[in-house]
Amino acid sequence: MKRLLYILLFAGIIIIPSKPVVAQNENKNLTVALSKPSQPGNLKVELMNGSIKVTAHSGKDVIIGYSGRGDDNDSKRDRQNDAAANGLRRIPNNSFGLEASEENNRVVVRTNSFNKEMDLNIKVPRDFSVKLSTLNGGKIIVEGVNGEMEISNLNDDIRLTDVSGSVVANTLNGDLQVSLRKINPNVPMAFSTMNGKIDVALPANAKFATKMKADNGEIYSDFEMNFNKDGKEKDLVKVSGGKSIKLDKWLYGSVNGGGPEFMFKNFNGNIYIRKIK
Repeated sequence: MKRLLYILLFAGIIIIPSKPVVAQNENKNLTVALSKPSQPGNLKVELMNGSIKVTAHSGKDVIIGYSGRGDDNDSKRDRQNDAAANGLRRIPNNSFGLEASEENNRVVVRTNSFNKEMDLNIKVPRDFSVKLSTLNGGKIIVEGVNGEMEISNLNDDIRLTDVSGSVVANTLNGDLQVSLRKINPNVPMAFSTMNGKIDVALPANAKFATKMKADNGEIYSDFEMNFNKDGKEKDLVKVSGGKSIKLDKWLYGSVNGGGPEFMFKNFNGNIYIRKIK
């Protein structure tokens, strides 16, 4: 099985394939050729600090655009905090520790640089599944992709626009905005945030079951929903010592006759579930 590994180090590239299939230009783009360009693929990206944008394009390769962030004021503060650097000129350290691998149409992008922020702008063929995560310093944006999407952000927004397929997306401190023009039938989905808003637009004819909760917010929708009233969960349960506790209440319902479960969960903020008309 052919396996390709690309390592970006000190603004250069080390290529370890069986034959040269990757090129870099002065615009900081890395082109990754797929083993099976006529078939769907998937992309996995893991960042510690930075933003990720993935856009569908008409080409057959995965094009990874990348750039680091620098701040002269931060450099000055670093020199002030380092007494031993007095009188010395700071030499820029451009090592991103970014690497990409490809095997059987699976492209993996990651970085081992923990204290450098970077922005990734990646173009993929339209039929591509994505699994993306970042912890700090940027949004995750996906546009025009058709596939399975698993998205996780810790401290910023997630925005999925004009996508198709299925979505599992969560962020801790940020808004979650999703526009699904077409959904995979019989596939459950989940949308959650802790502090922000959830705004999901779905096809008007989508059939799904709802599981919803907004602890400190409201739920709005222009879908007609039928809600279950069968006592699926009790308000109070007995625990040891004879004490009672109250369970978190979920709101269960169905849209267009029901289907796979779509979960919407928010702690501080509203939930909006819209029709795409």
